[in-house]
Amino acid sequence: MGIFSKFKTGLKRGSAVLQSAFDRVAGRTALTGEDLIAIEEAFYACDFGPDTTEDVLKEVKLASSRPNHLEEGGVVNVARSVLGEILSGSEGTLESKKGESPQVICLIGVNGSGKTTTCAKLGHLITQAGNSVMIGACDTFRAAATEQLKHWANRLNLEVVSGHHGSDAAAVAFDAYSSALAKKSDYLLLDTAGRLHVKDNLMDELAKLKRVLQKKEPLAPQHSWLVVDGSTGTNGLSQAKVFHEKFGLNGLVVTKLDGTSKGGALVSIYRELGIPIFYLGLGEQPDDLQPFSVQSYLDSLFPKPLEAINA
Repeated sequence: MGIFSKFKTGLKRGSAVLQSAFDRVAGRTALTGEDLIAIEEAFYACDFGPDTTEDVLKEVKLASSRPNHLEEGGVVNVARSVLGEILSGSEGTLESKKGESPQVICLIGVNGSGKTTTCAKLGHLITQAGNSVMIGACDTFRAAATEQLKHWANRLNLEVVSGHHGSDAAAVAFDAYSSALAKKSDYLLLDTAGRLHVKDNLMDELAKLKRVLQKKEPLAPQHSWLVVDGSTGTNGLSQAKVFHEKFGLNGLVVTKLDGTSKGGALVSIYRELGIPIFYLGLGEQPDDLQPFSVQSYLDSLFPKPLEAINA
């Protein structure tokens, strides 16, 4: 299955919600108040947030007020154009790295966001691109976490460094880095324990992990990515704000989008914080973790291709 097909299948629930609103205005050159309410409700249902929804409605109203500006498919085109502008520059790119020391990617987030499976799938993607990977099982609090990670790692032929249940996560990270350095791994992926973003003591543990890593490499972790469950909608934005403030995020992975219509939440997070989006989780299989593409995202959400709106 191609990349676009993965996006289209994974985002079909959100697309269906938008489609129902666009269907009622197809072919219209003027919109009623009820039409605008239907569009507004669809964008809220997909969790694009008030600011983006307001921007879309503003541009739709403007196009509707001008003769010949809202031809067939015009509402779709206007909405796509607005989102495209908001998401400009949002694509995170993980370039192949060959160096003396491993690049560290630290995956953080709340319980149940999909960090462990994302860690393994990401390792698979990186090795498929020709780079070597070491994984650190730093979720030492959840009894099944290490076993789950090892199961995925065995399935995907990845190497894991782990500690015993309840051991110091920072110590596991230190050992994993030492092992990655000795084996000249290109990347070290750290799966951390899920933690509530409102619990200061758990956030302090992340800070400790960072300090310990920096004893080995002052710039580590080079990548601090929040893994957020797309089905949580706007709650993902509040998580991102706190984690960004406490840990300094520079990447975002949005998971479980195949099971929700709330795929618009990633727009709200990028709009608010400017954190690049690296990957989307669009299903259960290893290759269902896909690099984020604005074009594929918009093509999958909107039912018709973008066409230029008459000037």
